[in-house]
Amino acid sequence: MDQFISALPAVMRAAGDVDEVATAAAQAAWKYVVGGALQSQTLVTGLHEKRLTVAVGDVVWQRQLESMSGQLLYRLNAALGRGTIKFIEFRIEPTALPERGVTKEAREPESNEIIATELVAAAASINKPDLRRSFLAAAGSSLRRRRTPKRSDNS
Repeated sequence: MDQFISALPAVMRAAGDVDEVATAAAQAAWKYVVGGALQSQTLVTGLHEKRLTVAVGDVVWQRQLESMSGQLLYRLNAALGRGTIKFIEFRIEPTALPERGVTKEAREPESNEIIATELVAAAASINKPDLRRSFLAAAGSSLRRRRTPKRSDNS
């Protein structure tokens, strides 16, 4: 796989302005860069004029990945060649993704809080929907407890 990835900059140079080839190379680089958990929740849908478009299933994934976009840009450009991608646009397109059994809790955490990327990625790797839902509910509850100021008995 490393040999294939190291050949991507040459593929990008040879592709020139052919968006289909650039998109295919970007898809390969994306899979290599993000790993299994994030790969299963995203799909590269295009690369045009140095703008990479990635489909995500919901607003939680969109926000989490947007917060990581600087790191992702760096790693993608390291794989594809410096300056290949200038911007990543994360679009909410659940129908573009294969059905993954995402629960309501994974899509819309209570109070619209953003769950840490590590927790969302960990939840994505849990195959049983009930267990995934319990994991996210427990994680969300724990985060809420930590963020809620403790009341003293004198109040």
